[in-house]
Amino acid sequence: MDCRIDPFSAFGITLGDAHIIRNAGGSARDALRSLILSEQLLGTTEIFIIKHTHCGMMGITNEAINQTILKNLGEAALEELGGVDWLPFKDLEEGVREDVGFLRGSKGIPESVGVSGWVYDVETGRVRAVRR
Repeated sequence: MDCRIDPFSAFGITLGDAHIIRNAGGSARDALRSLILSEQLLGTTEIFIIKHTHCGMMGITNEAINQTILKNLGEAALEELGGVDWLPFKDLEEGVREDVGFLRGSKGIPESVGVSGWVYDVETGRVRAVRR
């Protein structure tokens, strides 16, 4: 979701090489629907989970996000959302590992699809692999 992330430069790819799915926190759970469609309908064979440094979803809580929504949008908006899990995380690398594990364990992603995790440094534009 963060506009500072340039996956093309970071991974040496060009337009048309990859399906880029962005969301708040780089969440695999939030992207699962799109990932399944990308793999099943478009032939995707590899998935990169990329979270970035200085992410606003790191260290925040569902309660803090709900309080912001309540303050800015009101009780009706908060009720309409029905207790959404905003999928915050506490640790960058652990968040990547959890998302990679989630996808590897999902029945919706075949074992033949490669899944790896990465951290993008917004200050340098460099990526580094996150090991299990």
